[in-house]
Amino acid sequence: MRVIAGTARRLQLKTLDGFETRPTTDRIKETLFNMLTPYLYDCIFLDLFAGSGGIGIEALSRGAMKAYFVDNNPNAIACIKENLKHTRLFQKGETMPVDVLTALKRLEGNQQFDFIFMDPPYGKGLEREALEYLAGSELLAEEGVIIVEAARETEFDYLDSLGFTAIKTKIYKTNKHVFIEPKGRKTVC
Repeated sequence: MRVIAGTARRLQLKTLDGFETRPTTDRIKETLFNMLTPYLYDCIFLDLFAGSGGIGIEALSRGAMKAYFVDNNPNAIACIKENLKHTRLFQKGETMPVDVLTALKRLEGNQQFDFIFMDPPYGKGLEREALEYLAGSELLAEEGVIIVEAARETEFDYLDSLGFTAIKTKIYKTNKHVFIEPKGRKTVC
């Protein structure tokens, strides 16, 4: 896995051994960031279930002002810190070694995010738990977007009841990215 573009372009990133995480492939990451790049400069990025931190680091490399990385696995946090040092983006990254809901509660009232990205373990409903919290939260900036990476078969038919709408879905071979924003807002991405 590597950084695709920006100030840390071509630098290799470490990943966790084993099957604790499944890093987003370079091809899928490139497709995602081709859609996001025009909106990244000076944004604040939140990477939930961050794993090795590849998505948040890519955002920083492409111009994000700051990225927060949340993962409750101490090995993942250590990996993220190593990757931030290796890419010389350490001062722009903040790690939070807690579960996602705890992190969201701690961030409430202190920060708003232009992008909230989450890539939870598939099939456990963790994206729904996070979205339920975010539905009543002030964490998403006025023009902010939530992006969920999920298994291809994951349903998001509950978004409307939470006050969200899926503005775009990009489907890949085995997974997908769902772009979500509050209902009734002008589409950003």
